[in-house]
Amino acid sequence: MRFPGYIALGSLALSLICGCDRGAHPANADKVAPDFTVDDGENSIHLASFRGKVVLLNFWWSQCPPCIQETPALEQLHRDRPDLAILAVSIDADPASYRRFINRYHVDLNTVRDPDQTVAKMYGTEGWPETYIIDRKGVIRRKIVGDPDWSNPEIRNYLNSL
Repeated sequence: MRFPGYIALGSLALSLICGCDRGAHPANADKVAPDFTVDDGENSIHLASFRGKVVLLNFWWSQCPPCIQETPALEQLHRDRPDLAILAVSIDADPASYRRFINRYHVDLNTVRDPDQTVAKMYGTEGWPETYIIDRKGVIRRKIVGDPDWSNPEIRNYLNSL
């Protein structure tokens, strides 16, 4: 039996499935995070105003099951680590769906609605949820895709190290 061809094919398939920018080190890692201001008429977020803090820039929407699952853990992280700036940018087109989500899940994060996905496009976000970890100097350090365990000691230690 010859396996090298199957191994090479499997490696190629795995690399295509995983994607280059879908892991912990996105293409824009170690670069200054693109600045933005989003104002939805109710709330406004200007990234540069959080310089000096570690920022978790979280992209989400109200109909996304992993986003729904992640919300309580992000809220707990916010309570445990008020020194972190957790900025939640929703791509909801419908303001009523966005508002229902905020009220239902008692979201107390800095959140804003960006229905045109202007900021998500700026960061190359195509999946939800995605979170960029930005250090105190405004440099992107990590990108987390999906619903991580924000209570995980490894993640908490990493955030403490920034």
